[in-house]
Amino acid sequence: MNHIASHLRDIFFNKKTGRLVYRRGNILKYFFFQKGAIIQVKTNQPDERLGEVLYKLERIPKEAHAKIDAYIEPNKSLGEVLKSRGVISEDDLAEALAHQIRETVLNAFPFFDADLDFQEHEGFTGEVDDPRVSVPLLIEYGIRRMPGNPLLQAFLARRTPVPGRKTFAYLLTAVENDILEKINGTDAAEAILRTLTMPPDQFWKSLYLFYCLGIVNFEGGARQDAPVEKGVRKPAPAASRTDAPPQVAAVIAFRDTLPSMTFYQILDIPRTAVEEDIKKAYFQMARRFHPDRFERKLAAEYKNQIDVVFDAITNAYRILSNKDARRVYDAKSGSSATQEDVQDSFRKAEIKFRQGKTLHGQGRFNEAITYLEEAIRVRKDKGDYFLLLAMVESKVPTYVKKAEQDFLKAIQLEPWNAEGYVGLGLLYKAEGLHTKAIKQLEKALEAEPGHPAASEALEELTGKSKKKGARGLFGMDFFGSKKKKK
Repeated sequence: MNHIASHLRDIFFNKKTGRLVYRRGNILKYFFFQKGAIIQVKTNQPDERLGEVLYKLERIPKEAHAKIDAYIEPNKSLGEVLKSRGVISEDDLAEALAHQIRETVLNAFPFFDADLDFQEHEGFTGEVDDPRVSVPLLIEYGIRRMPGNPLLQAFLARRTPVPGRKTFAYLLTAVENDILEKINGTDAAEAILRTLTMPPDQFWKSLYLFYCLGIVNFEGGARQDAPVEKGVRKPAPAASRTDAPPQVAAVIAFRDTLPSMTFYQILDIPRTAVEEDIKKAYFQMARRFHPDRFERKLAAEYKNQIDVVFDAITNAYRILSNKDARRVYDAKSGSSATQEDVQDSFRKAEIKFRQGKTLHGQGRFNEAITYLEEAIRVRKDKGDYFLLLAMVESKVPTYVKKAEQDFLKAIQLEPWNAEGYVGLGLLYKAEGLHTKAIKQLEKALEAEPGHPAASEALEELTGKSKKKGARGLFGMDFFGSKKKKK
């Protein structure tokens, strides 16, 4: 498949060196790789260029951004010129380059009609000890956030997945692990889908993710269908409906799974979803399956199937958006199933939280924010999730205001935890809001008398002591044992 994720898979696992050329209309991008690691990008898209990225991250002032062309020198990169002239620091450049790589690559994921060509190059030498951006994480996040596409089904449906390497299986959710357990190396993908009760688009995206992370490989090409027992009508596989337009084929494939799906599965939401999540999911499904989105000249057979699907989506929304109706539906669905779904969504959130924590430790703050926000969408009741998110946000200037809100949310959820007050106090201190900072630090000491970071910061603010190098919230071994004050 000529898609960005498939190329990333090939380049990463085969440790290739060279450049991947991406063309789509008037969009032109170059992705440079050294032994499988992505090291640089070039793009003609204005909002993806380094100068624009630096400005968005507030690493260059408005004046420098306005005259960015003045910093262009022959045979020198813009980043190196800005650094040499003292406009940005080495850390500023490293953060901006990582952000540029990540966004330029991820913006290519939604499209399956681009022209991609990898050109091997022998000119790059040496090892990349600390790549700015992880290729597997790019693959994982890019596939998760891209919309479903009928080409995925066409590419995967009649192929036989076989187990591959487990190196990146830790990135999978509990639902995805359940799918993975059904892959035995003998059943074609479309046969596996028929054993599951989940939206087809979700299955094809999951299988594509497995493939691009090397968790599964494919054996051979298309498989012949097994003989059908006499008298048993065999359902036509969605991939064989060549006469149906791609959009309609997706509708038919979805329709085929409706009888075995719950209302939550129809809207593709967890059982823990709140009203806002339900409404958002409904509008997303309506944008895909509303009858008005399809051509009026479609055959009556296709129109009827579209109506069936949209009626099912509307009914699922009507029931789940009504508290009383939802309570009755949940009770009829069975308590054990409800608990299983809840635990599944919680496990998924915990994986995202741990990934965000790891990225935070690596200094990859923008990526960490993405993962932590995903975790919080599922677990809005976890004070430590909001606390870590606020810690990360406080290190990115454009997120400082949101960091304040998330510290307050962490405090609301865990008012006994001193760390939320300390973090907010230090944030106010850094912003010059000393009165607010003192108030939060005092609350921290009420929650935990003698807290080292709170004590030292409060002494500095109140003038009792002018200690330097005080250890603050962000210099502590968070979510583990605290460093003892010397």
